[in-house]
Amino acid sequence: MVWSDIDCSVATSTEYVDHGKSTLVETLTGKWPSLHSEELKRGITIRLGYADATFYKCPKCGTYLTSNKCPKCFENAEILRTVSFVDAPGHESLMATVLTGSALMDGAVLVIAADEKCPLPQTREHLITLEVVGIKNIVIVQNKIDVVTKERAEKSYQEIKNFVKGTVLESSPIIPISAQQKINIEYLIEAIEKYIPTPKRDIEKDPRILVARSFDINKPGSTPDKLVGGIIGGAITQGKFKVGDKIEIRPGIRIGDKWKTITTEIVSMEKAGKKLEEAGAGGLLGTLTKLDPYFTKADGLVGNIIGLVGKLPPVRSQLKLKVKLLERVVGTEEMTEVRNLKPQESLMINIGTARSVGIVNTVKGNETEMELKIPVCADKGERVVISRQILGRWRLIGYGEIID
Repeated sequence: MVWSDIDCSVATSTEYVDHGKSTLVETLTGKWPSLHSEELKRGITIRLGYADATFYKCPKCGTYLTSNKCPKCFENAEILRTVSFVDAPGHESLMATVLTGSALMDGAVLVIAADEKCPLPQTREHLITLEVVGIKNIVIVQNKIDVVTKERAEKSYQEIKNFVKGTVLESSPIIPISAQQKINIEYLIEAIEKYIPTPKRDIEKDPRILVARSFDINKPGSTPDKLVGGIIGGAITQGKFKVGDKIEIRPGIRIGDKWKTITTEIVSMEKAGKKLEEAGAGGLLGTLTKLDPYFTKADGLVGNIIGLVGKLPPVRSQLKLKVKLLERVVGTEEMTEVRNLKPQESLMINIGTARSVGIVNTVKGNETEMELKIPVCADKGERVVISRQILGRWRLIGYGEIID
């Protein structure tokens, strides 16, 4: 039986550092998503963090909550669904990680602090990112209403309304909350339930996992009989996997100057803390494999795609793209006009959870060919996000479609 309790994946993204998205994820899920030591030391999200929340609704008073007992009327609440949250970085220099998170998502929660003017440069960049990767189901959170005056909260709300006018966010709800004080969380859950529905999944297609994290959980000094294989975390985008499946990982690992596809076996799978024999699309999945954990440690396999042996798209060291450039560079104060691509320039590209640097070979009208420093596994027709280095940062400048 396919595990279906985790129905939906939601990205939490933010205007800027410390606008409260990690605190919000902790309030909803009970788990702090930023576990990397450098993240804890610096107080910002560097790698993708994720956690699961089960949403309930009280049948008597209609309250939305994250526990099975209503605090208002003490009735037993009914389960609605379980949602996986991916905590994507808000810092301007970590935009590639935001793009990685966006590739996994069915919807997004955009967190904007009421005590900061809106928009900041990164807000525009995150908005364009959502549009470029095709995420349309979005809830806007106006956080930190507990630390501002009523007048500032109202002004902040109007700033957000003005900013989203005419964009994909125009019809999105704006929910004023305090993640720290847990104010209005029930209304946020209600909005997520209404505006980020569970999409239809095709479980008959060849299964695929986009790899977002990979780990070695073996502790130093463990005896050989206690060692386990590498763990891969990500999202099943289509089809279903089961324990015992022989799987292929592309593009794999670098050996010398070549890339080698990896094959291994699924030992166990876990969603929301529950062991599974079979798992379908929806939510985030941890997969224990027979891989040497050397290959999975420190996110070594991020950007790969997992599928059944012989059922994955081709590995590409070159891309031919039909390109659509944005009018303005986003993420900068100046909003500089985007200039055309040029032969020999370096661009960062994101496809799914993969990122690479492409060296432009040719430009003919809106088509370009480029050589990749790190190969990607991708089908014809897939969308490619394009960034250019401007003032020392990778800035989003457009997107393309693989045409060959």
